[in-house]
Amino acid sequence: MGKHSRPGPPNQPSRAVPPLDERDPLAVYHRRRRAPMEVHRKHQPLHGGGGHVRPGEPRVLLEWNGFTYEVAGTACDLAAAQRWANQAAPEARADNR
Repeated sequence: MGKHSRPGPPNQPSRAVPPLDERDPLAVYHRRRRAPMEVHRKHQPLHGGGGHVRPGEPRVLLEWNGFTYEVAGTACDLAAAQRWANQAAPEARADNR
């Protein structure tokens, strides 16, 4: 096994990035605008640290805008932030890319 080889059978494509649609002339452009790991909404603690530490503290809610994550609001605790992050973002539902 080489230094840069990935685990799994060599005859299967990687599951990390969805395949491009060859019929779409803007497929490469749409690929660049996809959120990292297809995560359109995420949260992080307001004052830094690990996400699982101090679940009662406020969280910053971040949403992918096509280029970067931007602040979408705050949540009072970890449970509220997880509920928000698990809802499908409006752009993610409309794009389905």
